[in-house]
Amino acid sequence: MVAKFCSKVGVLGAVAATLVAVVGIQPAQADVDIAIVGPMSGLYAEYGEQMRQGALQAAADINSSGGVLGTEIDLNIEDDQCDPRRAVAIANFLPGDEVRLVVGHFCSAASIPASKIYEEEGIIQITPAPGDPKLTDQGGDNIFRIAGREDRQAILGAHVLVHYFAESPIAIAHDGGAYGLSLANTVQQVLNERGITETLFEEYAPGLDDYGDLVRRLTAANIAALYVGGNHADAAIIVRQMADRGLRAQVIGSDALATEEFWSIAGESGEGTLLTLPLDPRTIESAEPIIARFRSHRIEPEGVTLYTYAAIQAWAQAVEAAGTFEAEGVSAAMRSESFRTVLGTIVFDENGDVNFPGYVWHKWSNGELVTP
Repeated sequence: MVAKFCSKVGVLGAVAATLVAVVGIQPAQADVDIAIVGPMSGLYAEYGEQMRQGALQAAADINSSGGVLGTEIDLNIEDDQCDPRRAVAIANFLPGDEVRLVVGHFCSAASIPASKIYEEEGIIQITPAPGDPKLTDQGGDNIFRIAGREDRQAILGAHVLVHYFAESPIAIAHDGGAYGLSLANTVQQVLNERGITETLFEEYAPGLDDYGDLVRRLTAANIAALYVGGNHADAAIIVRQMADRGLRAQVIGSDALATEEFWSIAGESGEGTLLTLPLDPRTIESAEPIIARFRSHRIEPEGVTLYTYAAIQAWAQAVEAAGTFEAEGVSAAMRSESFRTVLGTIVFDENGDVNFPGYVWHKWSNGELVTP
């Protein structure tokens, strides 16, 4: 198994064709290419690294067990930086490299436009992270999601606001990205449907070192609860600056806040921050042998690591069930079969969404994520 960063040359393919045409010899099947596409650099590089590590371990484990249809997996690692234009450029490049599966992208803004190309080119796409409902709602038969949907996550977050802060000033803030905006819009919709109007609905620019203007508006409105749709670093700075100004509002966020860096930036100001998380696969007993393999390499399989691993597992089993690498047959198997993965036994519905258990509450306490 080899992790590649460029296309293969076509010499071997020409030789193989000559053997078949002239001598009648059918050469052995070449390696099957799959691509891991995510933010390997930039603001979200931490998650790209999780994807990379999950894919490397999955490919190594599958290859050591005989590969897929007797063929070893070869990995292409591609960096989209969560940028839609880079994502589309990569998506246009991959068919020429005969990629059969794309695991990615991490960000919805990158994944959705790229998915249109994969649909046209007949490439299976399984995303381990983006929860934007549009990805599978508008996607083709070859698009699958192994993570939870944002609308379900945001609804859970909104329920806390409805039940505990209905009579208090509520703010919703987002970073303007597809992920953050989707969360924010769903929370707002749930509140409004329950007859609750938020006091503030704010957009902020991601990647800043200072969110003083936003925090001043939150403080002036005496906000009791803040829902944040955005990445962990920005949310941590906002939380810390709120505390510096004496605003002790309840902060609620998504699984984007479930990184050690959130606490390292927010410090004690992050105490009590609530967030919705999918069930941590590290708590699944059957996953222990795989988790042990990661830890033997000093890799903690947090975040989307095991989701990436499971995506490759499910695809490999679908290929075996279909008896082909062709997208049409694999897609049909993805929707009709169940798959034994590091997440447990999973199935995909007709929409391409997974049945993996939904979101549960966690909170930051003393630098650790605990269940409330």
